[in-house]
Amino acid sequence: MTKGELVDAIAAGADIPKVKAGAALKATLEAITHALKKGNNVQLTGFGTFEVRDRAARMGRNPQTGEMKKIPAKKVPAFKAGKQLKDAVN
Repeated sequence: MTKGELVDAIAAGADIPKVKAGAALKATLEAITHALKKGNNVQLTGFGTFEVRDRAARMGRNPQTGEMKKIPAKKVPAFKAGKQLKDAVN
């Protein structure tokens, strides 16, 4: 599903114009992004949790040259599905 298709589904499900559905989706994604930037988790009960995880530094290999290179540690966004979402998929 693309972002446009998601906007269409939100508009149809909530019986609102696509413009308002697009604005609502944009605001939701911005709020989740802002919370993750601040280091907070976003928990949507029954759906899942968005969180920031620390990825440790590690050694990697350039596949073209075989040269070993250090990959620095960084923070990455992660999503953990909730029970209701897992059950709906299975």
